[in-house]
Amino acid sequence: MEDKKVRIQLQRHLWPDEIEERRHRRRSRVMLIVMLVCTFVLGMVVGGNVLSTVEQVPVESTVSSKLDSVYSILKNNWYFGTIDENVDQHLIDRALYGMATSEEDPHTTYMSSEELASFTTSIDMGFVGIGVQYTTADNLNMITRVFHNSPAEKSGVLPGDIIYRVDGVLVSEMDPDVLPDAVKGEEGTPVVIEFLRDNEVIEKTILRGAVQNTAYGEMLEGNIGYLEIYQFGSSTGAEVKEYLSLMSKQGLKSLVLDLRDNTGGYLDAYVSVVSMFVDEGITVMKQIYSDGSEETSVSRGGKFSNIEDIVILVNGNTASASEVLTVALKELRDDVTVLGTTTYGKGTVQVTHTFRDGSALKYTTSKWVSPNGVWVNGTGIEPDIYVDLPSVLYYSYARMEDGEQYELDSVSAYTQIAQEALAFIGVEVSRTDGYFDQGTKDALIQFQKEFECEQLGVLDTETFEALLSQVTKKWSIEKEADIQLQSALDVLR
Repeated sequence: MEDKKVRIQLQRHLWPDEIEERRHRRRSRVMLIVMLVCTFVLGMVVGGNVLSTVEQVPVESTVSSKLDSVYSILKNNWYFGTIDENVDQHLIDRALYGMATSEEDPHTTYMSSEELASFTTSIDMGFVGIGVQYTTADNLNMITRVFHNSPAEKSGVLPGDIIYRVDGVLVSEMDPDVLPDAVKGEEGTPVVIEFLRDNEVIEKTILRGAVQNTAYGEMLEGNIGYLEIYQFGSSTGAEVKEYLSLMSKQGLKSLVLDLRDNTGGYLDAYVSVVSMFVDEGITVMKQIYSDGSEETSVSRGGKFSNIEDIVILVNGNTASASEVLTVALKELRDDVTVLGTTTYGKGTVQVTHTFRDGSALKYTTSKWVSPNGVWVNGTGIEPDIYVDLPSVLYYSYARMEDGEQYELDSVSAYTQIAQEALAFIGVEVSRTDGYFDQGTKDALIQFQKEFECEQLGVLDTETFEALLSQVTKKWSIEKEADIQLQSALDVLR
């Protein structure tokens, strides 16, 4: 239970390299400030009212000696250095951050030990808990997925169960942010959870365990299976094999492969996964280095020959290893359809060099191309069938300010989101352009009465949050709300 809310597939989340790029920009500003301070120390006058003195510094003959001199000056003479208890390490880190930063390559970066640990965790997505995914709506926490071989699955927890009490404490009396921590804990320790199932309370004592959740699979209808890969982590190959084996025993022949919001991961994990869909010994990717040399990755065997048709779901956050998988399957099989929106377009390969202190340099070593030599960098992969989701799903975490509200004859972006939310959950609305007309007011009143909101006919914070909560609930629970998934099923049928 990593998060109190279920993942929303097309919600725009920053992926690790984008987060790093933003950090780079912040660090660049920090380095600029440091350079300006250093300039003052050296006696350069900026403006007519600045008093300064000139410090005679010998010209350095080598890059390393220049770096040593700047480090020594800032460490010993920099005024603000005295308020930094760890100025030595911070100066070194800033220099390394700056050295690894470039406009040409946003994916190369220096990482502190803490950042490296966070980066690794973001790829492997492992945690200690019970192994469920749930959504919060109407003050209820409903299980939407139970991961295979997880403590929850072994204890008989089912999708649709509502988390009622944890270790005797009513969940309704908990702060929403506290619930995940209440369930997680040390591996092997018990947690007593009471679930509501068909209006009955079911108590289960579950031993917490290590959960790997980079993938999820289930049969949908007939012989059609669904496999979602969140990231290509160290355990992904084993997880995918487990789900495909389980679904194959249930008659799997056609597959929806969901790579939406999958930002990539490890090359080895990609090779493990693609090997389950192509014959052994087939070239599945090529890496091209700056000197022109090439390295070829080949499939390892273990193909599931029972899978006859595949629809791959992609979007703008499908990147890197997930793009490699998409284009490789498209080239190596004749039964693959790509559906969704254009992918991100990341065609480079990074390796991570770790240092003794736990920090690391993640840097680009090569570009990858498909088995047929296609490079998607900067352009992405165009789907065979373009299907987008309702735009309200992109704004599911928008928030109005306290006290903010909109009434009849007003115009706002929040009104437009509310109108789209009403339409998404099935309330008839006259327009979705942000203009608050009488039809919008009538639709709001209908919704507000059903959910007992205080104000009627006014879009306030309470109503706005209630609307988005219902959007999340519908998306999480009703597969029919996912028009990309439904389009994929239509193709496979």
